[in-house]
Amino acid sequence: MAVRWLCSLFGKPFDGGKRMDHGGPQQQQHPMEQQQQPYHPQHPAMMRLYEVQKEVASLGPQVCTFSGLQNDRDYKRLERELTRLLLDVDQVDTEGKPELQGARKRAAQEVEGLLRYLEENATHPSRQAIEELSNEARRLVDERVVAPQRSGGVAEINDELVDALQELVLRLTQVKTEGRVPLRKARYRALTRLCAVQDVIEGRTQQQTLSLPLSGDTHEAVHHINQVMVKVSVARSQLVALLMGLSGRDSCAHLSRILTEMQVELDALDVSGNAAIRNYRKQVVEEINGLLKHLDLEGEGEDTRRYDLAQNNSIREIEAVRAHVSHLREGVLRHCVMGDLSFRPKAELQSLLTHLDQVDTAKNPCIREARRRAVVEVQAIITFLDLREALARRQPGPSEHPSHRAVWLVLGSLSDLQAQVLGFDGKRADKSYMMLEELLTKQLLTLDAVDPQGDETTKMARKQAVKFAQNILNYLDMKTDEWEY
Repeated sequence: MAVRWLCSLFGKPFDGGKRMDHGGPQQQQHPMEQQQQPYHPQHPAMMRLYEVQKEVASLGPQVCTFSGLQNDRDYKRLERELTRLLLDVDQVDTEGKPELQGARKRAAQEVEGLLRYLEENATHPSRQAIEELSNEARRLVDERVVAPQRSGGVAEINDELVDALQELVLRLTQVKTEGRVPLRKARYRALTRLCAVQDVIEGRTQQQTLSLPLSGDTHEAVHHINQVMVKVSVARSQLVALLMGLSGRDSCAHLSRILTEMQVELDALDVSGNAAIRNYRKQVVEEINGLLKHLDLEGEGEDTRRYDLAQNNSIREIEAVRAHVSHLREGVLRHCVMGDLSFRPKAELQSLLTHLDQVDTAKNPCIREARRRAVVEVQAIITFLDLREALARRQPGPSEHPSHRAVWLVLGSLSDLQAQVLGFDGKRADKSYMMLEELLTKQLLTLDAVDPQGDETTKMARKQAVKFAQNILNYLDMKTDEWEY
């Protein structure tokens, strides 16, 4: 209760237990003050408890948004200050009076609640998962990018590295935060840094495809630009190290100064009259600007709007689309139960896909994942309608290959199962979930047992049916993974 009250104060001024005079409107009072009205506020015990209350109100927002671990400096500071307040409360002389004892007890409970909240978030399994994924990303980047360049070698930047980073981003987006602000903040900060590294590395991959640097014989300014390019390469490695917490000496401010000096050096070059050299310098300047934009991450995540995505306009757009999709899904399933195939809102569903494609994700991995999941929901209905229509149109001839007929029988069963999956609204522990999973797995085994006997049409049909069954299983898995923003 105390923690919830203090967290609600975040971003609001605390009145310190004072009221407006001259019969004006009263500000909301703290529960402790309301309980202590029989006692004069000048009573020494009450004055000391009010002082504690003010300090608790000051520390509350810091505790409620702290996103670090127990070994962090801020954690130790908050823990130390709260422990001191707890000792101060314990030393308040209540003179054996029940009212003062009650006030002291409530003050102690508030401080203890904050201490518990601080420890719970710093040691929460999700917070540990975020840290483990961050450490995994650090090891990967250190081994493939930072360490080789520090030793004078060449960083191993390739598609394999980009894919590995993308996998870590996806796993981070799937960490459950239970709506806790500190966990949301920790996840967001880890994601922003990893995505920044991803952006820097992908930019470097694109740069490697350019026919640069130019020959120094082309123009006297080219030699200077080439020298800057070498510095940019070093700065890129330093930036990646900074973002991943692998740099003990460098700072964002220091690297920002170095990059800015490079820009000044490039601006001073005379490249007039040579379009190729101007374009070369422009590309190097753009490379520097691309690195500079990632150096403002020191305060990233301090603004709650950054990680509380429920208030994000893009998320609201996606949720509006999902609500529309849910309505269409209910209509499709209702008409299918009645055997009516006339309700086919495919054009409407395709327009929703177009709408989702236009949603601005601002390179936020959580918004990207939310959009991807919404797209999967739309596509699941479209594939369901397509298969239903194909089954209704199907007119097998007497010469149809037996194996091909067997595949279509499985597709018929899969269509019925997909209808159940579309309408499923439970959890993985539910019996209906386990039954659907088992039945879908059986259909996969049935397809595996189909012998095409050399018939190419059957081979292709079986391959598509297997993919279709796996997509249904993946969709069922997605519906029950309790993903959150």
